[in-house]
Amino acid sequence: MIKEILTRKSTRKYKDTPVSDEQIMKIIESARLAPSGSNTQPWNFIIIRSKETREKLAAASGGQMWMTTAPVYIVCVADIRCRVKEGEVHLDEWSNLRELKAVIRDTSIAITHLLLGAEHIKLASCWVAMFVQEDIRPILGIPEDKYVMGIVTIGYSDEERRPTPRNEIGSMIRYEEW
Repeated sequence: MIKEILTRKSTRKYKDTPVSDEQIMKIIESARLAPSGSNTQPWNFIIIRSKETREKLAAASGGQMWMTTAPVYIVCVADIRCRVKEGEVHLDEWSNLRELKAVIRDTSIAITHLLLGAEHIKLASCWVAMFVQEDIRPILGIPEDKYVMGIVTIGYSDEERRPTPRNEIGSMIRYEEW
């Protein structure tokens, strides 16, 4: 998969070309197979094709209307109930629950798998997270004990896909201590 890691890029302009249900299921299968702490698998995915809903989600995501050029969104939701079985839980950006950090970590791994799965089948993507829970959850009827991790736009790229500059590997490695 090194090819997909090298070529994947966040895309913000998509062609008006449909994406099949089969393609979406392949992408989600990539995410489903991600590792998670204690095999909790806290992720859930909401597939959005409706133009009206895509527009609402883009508006709630800082008004990033470029998102609406993508024919499909996959809304990625972390479910804390795999770790906190009982009691009232309200999650937002200011929640300081240790368990929330765990489901965020695990769902992030699944989203990365989803992005690479899309790249593998020649689809473009972008992970969008410029929103707050109180704005995004009501659009999709998501309960307060779930945490929306991101909206992944999916489609065929309609922009030049040049490599994104990266820091040199030596600048980020330390040995034995900081």
